[in-house]
Formats: sequence, C-alpha cells, structure tokens
Amino acid sequence: MVTQKRWPVLVGGGLLNVALGTYYAWSVFVPALEKDFGWSRTQTSLVATIDMVMLASMFLVAGFLQRRFGSRLNAFIGGLLFSAGLFLASWTTSLPMLYLTWGVLLGAGLGFGYSAPIAAGSRWYPDHLGIVNGLAIGIFAAGSGIFGPIAGVLIDQVGWRVTFRILSVLFFAFTMVGAYLLADPPPDYQAPAPALKSATKPRRPTDVPTSEVVSTTTFYVLWIAYALGTTAGTLVISQLVPFARAAGWGRQTAALAISVGAAGSATGRFFSGWMSDHFGRLFTLRLMVVASMLATPSLYVWRQELLLFFGLLFVVYYCYGTQLSVYTALAGDFWGIKYLSTNYGLLLLAWGFAGILGPLIGSRVFVATGSYQDAFIGAAVVAAAALTLLVTVSPPRVPEAAAVR
Repeated sequence: MVTQKRWPVLVGGGLLNVALGTYYAWSVFVPALEKDFGWSRTQTSLVATIDMVMLASMFLVAGFLQRRFGSRLNAFIGGLLFSAGLFLASWTTSLPMLYLTWGVLLGAGLGFGYSAPIAAGSRWYPDHLGIVNGLAIGIFAAGSGIFGPIAGVLIDQVGWRVTFRILSVLFFAFTMVGAYLLADPPPDYQAPAPALKSATKPRRPTDVPTSEVVSTTTFYVLWIAYALGTTAGTLVISQLVPFARAAGWGRQTAALAISVGAAGSATGRFFSGWMSDHFGRLFTLRLMVVASMLATPSLYVWRQELLLFFGLLFVVYYCYGTQLSVYTALAGDFWGIKYLSTNYGLLLLAWGFAGILGPLIGSRVFVATGSYQDAFIGAAVVAAAALTLLVTVSPPRVPEAAAVR
C-alpha cells in the first residue's frame, strides 16, 4: 500500500475550478455586448447554452481520455482551451465568432477542465465522495462570485474587450498551476479507512462498466430527473443580470446578484455534498428539488423586495448547485469509482440538455411576453416532474447491470 499526501489535489482542483467557474458570470457581459452590436436577448443567451452543451459533451470525451492518460492532461487541455477561447473572444465582431470562441472553444475547455478535479478527487478520496466532489464543484461555482463583480468593474473602466484579455491571462496562470497539482494516485494507493459510517456507505459499490450502466432503467430515470431538476437553475443563471435589471435594480445590484447566486451555488455544492454523505444522496436530492420548486416562482413574485430577492436567489442557486455535486457522488455510489468519469459523463449530458432548455425557456418567454413570469412558473412545473421521477429511484441492492442480464 502506498501512503501519500492527498491535499495537493484539492489545491490544484481549486485553482482550476475557480478560474473555469467564471463562465457562470456570462450575464455580466450581456448588456455591453447587446449595446455594442444590437444583438437580442435570445442571441446572447445562446452563448450560455453552447457553453453548457460543450461542457457536458467534452466531459464525456475527457472521461475516456482520463482513463488512459490521467487527470493532469485533461486539466492542461481544459485550461489552455478555456483561456484561449476567452482571449480570442476579445476580437469578436460577429455572432458566429462569439459562438465559436466564448461558446465552442471556451466550452470545450470547461468540459476537459471540469472533469479533472472530479476524477482525481474521487480516486484520492473514495471515502468522502460527497464532500470532496462538493468542494471541487463548489469552488467552480464560487468563481463567478469572485470574478463576476471584478469583471463588471473592469468593463466600466476599460471595456469588455480588454476585460476578456486580462481575465484570460490570469486564468491561464491559475489553470496551469492547478493542472500541475492534479496528479492521479498510483495504482496501489489505498485510501485511509473512514472514521465513521454514513447513510450512503453500507457497502463498497461494484465497479460497473459504462456499457452496462446504459442498459439499466435507473440510469435513464436519473438522466431525465437530472435534466428537469437543473432547468430552473440554468434558466435563472442565463438571465440573471437582465432579469434583475428588468425588476428595476441598478447595475451594481445586478452585479451583486451574481455574487449572491454564486455563494448559494457554492454553498449548496459543498454543504449538500456533506449532507448527502450523512443522510443519503436521494434524500438530499429530493429535498432540494422541492425547495427549488417553491423558490423559483417565489423569486419572480418578490423580485422587487431586495432582501427577499437576494434570499430566494440564494436558495435557487443552492438547489441547483446541490444537484451537480450530489449526482456526481450518486453515480459513484451506484456504479463505482473505476468508471466514474464516463458513467457520470453520460449522466452529465442531462445537465447539458438543461443548458438548452433553461435559457431557451427564459429568453423565448421574455421575448414573447416581455416578462419572465411564465418562465419561472414553468421551471417550477419542470422541477415537480423531476421530483416525481426521483421518488421512484432506490439504491441498487446488488450491481444493477447484473440483475438485467
């Protein structure tokens, strides 16, 4: 057995994810781009959709590469593509160019980079899947809360083009150092025995190959529930600054809303990861989907009351962030760690679908009605459908793939 320090992988994942997570602050750039080019809300919202689809699809590609070449290479590729996409976006003169740089290139970097801390962290910390994945993914969410307001100030002072260039150089440094620290454990590594048992660790899950996972009913039920459950979050994220401005709040309040949302998402990813380690993954997911179902329409109703606006925004993001961390750990519980990068990669495509559905609902409803009311109510209905599916799921007592043979 090889005993090594595990903490460097957490530092590396943190540096990588705090940079990559700044893509969540996309809406802070929307007003300046729409003003300069005259683009519509639907046109600018498509950038967030492309990012999310690329993240989800490239995460799966990165999963296959990770099993052969390791997490560090994925992290280097992710950081390079992300920084290059942001840098090249500063020369944008047309929508296709924006979609190619900030959308396709930056989004591909997100997929490769996002996969690395999850894969490496799960291998170093199989005894704490929930909290470790929650920490890695939580820092990803915190990036927009840290750099979103900074970007807002820079846009006012030097313009969005120079802001893109400044951030790209900074993020290149962050991601390269982070990638260097993201080494996988050696083949004979064994994690320390857990100090206590939790609700989600009655047994060590059998490693189920991806080809067998996709033959199970549970996978498809979770996939649809994941897609529907995260739609409310992707809707609000893609429209946050325009939504806040439409509610009557000024530029500073709208920018602060990004930080509040990022804090909620990061807190949900971390704390709910810990919660799921102790009280169960499915219990945590069901609870958070119920909260999202109630908070999303309430956010619209009380959008003009500042404290309620920030409080409900925090809850919506909290519930959204919870799902991203807990579904990751749930995939490890159900199907094991060995194939986690590809098993969860397929599951993450559901989140990519939510990245299409949420912004599409938000932008199309706003363009058609001049209001976000029906969009927020629709997101609650979609969350209710996700809850209905999650109620039908239970942890496999034996490797599920074996049961369907």
